[in-house]
Amino acid sequence: MVRVRAFLGGCRGREAIRLYGRDAVTIALGRRGLALQSSSSAPGFLRSASAAVATAVQPRPRDVEAEEEKRASPVCSHNEWDPLEEILVGRVQGAHVPKFTAEVKANTSEKHWGFYSKYGGKPFPEERVQRAAKEIEEFCNVLRQEGVTVRQPEELDFGKEYSTPDFTATGMYAAMPRDFLLVVGEELIEAPMAWRSRFFEYRAYRPLLKKYFRQGAKWTTAPKPQMSDELYDANYLIETVADRHKLAAQGKFVTTEFEPCFDAADFIRAGKDIFVQRSQVTNNFGIEWMRRHLGDKYRLHTISFKDPNPMHIDATFNIIGPGVVLANPDRPCNQLDMFHRAGWKVVTAPYPTISDEWPLWMSSKWLSMNVLMLDEKRVVVETEEEPIHKMFEKLGIKCIKVSIRNANSFGGGFHCWTTDIRRRGSLESYF
Repeated sequence: MVRVRAFLGGCRGREAIRLYGRDAVTIALGRRGLALQSSSSAPGFLRSASAAVATAVQPRPRDVEAEEEKRASPVCSHNEWDPLEEILVGRVQGAHVPKFTAEVKANTSEKHWGFYSKYGGKPFPEERVQRAAKEIEEFCNVLRQEGVTVRQPEELDFGKEYSTPDFTATGMYAAMPRDFLLVVGEELIEAPMAWRSRFFEYRAYRPLLKKYFRQGAKWTTAPKPQMSDELYDANYLIETVADRHKLAAQGKFVTTEFEPCFDAADFIRAGKDIFVQRSQVTNNFGIEWMRRHLGDKYRLHTISFKDPNPMHIDATFNIIGPGVVLANPDRPCNQLDMFHRAGWKVVTAPYPTISDEWPLWMSSKWLSMNVLMLDEKRVVVETEEEPIHKMFEKLGIKCIKVSIRNANSFGGGFHCWTTDIRRRGSLESYF
């Protein structure tokens, strides 16, 4: 009797098949070709088969094997929940308040407009920066303790003024890699962004991206926008919350369709299905560019929400497992029936507990649901958000509690502050 056992690899596709019995024959299939080995006591026909294959498949030169091994991509992530192996975490050092331009005004709360008018182009409050930096350092330590490799962008001074033929601006930060970088399979996709203050943000990430590329990753940069005045709607006038709701009901946004623009954080992945929203920073031109770029291998679904100020999908609609999505009750999805028909479980997020007085200069209180899945059974959550702890515990998911309240002030939760570089898994369809 001959027994067969197969070992299947994950992202990198290595496979091995072994046949076991009294007289053993081993077949190995992988990146380096095919080889058979048989024991000296194996029956003649097996030894003959082994010799025949060995003759047909010549050994490959060592330099070729070494080159292929070097090119095995260090980047591979298909969804938001496969076991996390490597991650990119942002830095707050060098952060500056963006100038109070039309696109910044459209994306921020009116109660913070005075802050932007006063501090635009200047560093964020130093005490808050230092506290946030300590929190993110501890977050990185927790990730390492959970077995995750952590990478970070370069520290840059974002206060330098720069000019293009179309505008003059100062920078902001490299704190939110989820906004800038989308990982689809083994490909790194740089987002064009839509804020002028983020035009040169990519410079903080370039050393890492070049390293990943040299190691075998695919690296794509979306068309860099001009960010001229034509990209922004001069008639997008808001002064109150009522104005936001009125414009949203009319389907109007501060960004026009002059050229492609998108932030990577407006996309969320579930294997072969990727979901995206048209927002203040992501236009239909940008969505269509992504659709054509990804091709037939992926299905890109545009979904929308009852949200007067859409910007980044992951504090509104966060996929936490195969066929499981965390939904914001204040911003219901207009296409929710589509998920119910597909058999998905829609979990309503509990209301956040953060105080209304806490400074959230670029985001809402719903960062409580902006969580990071380490795998299907582990999630990183804010220490102080007890209601969401209980929700995850009911789902059988272990909460790893970390506090980043000061880091929240800069516009993101755990999902925003990171981009997963490698998760152990394969490309599948869940929809």
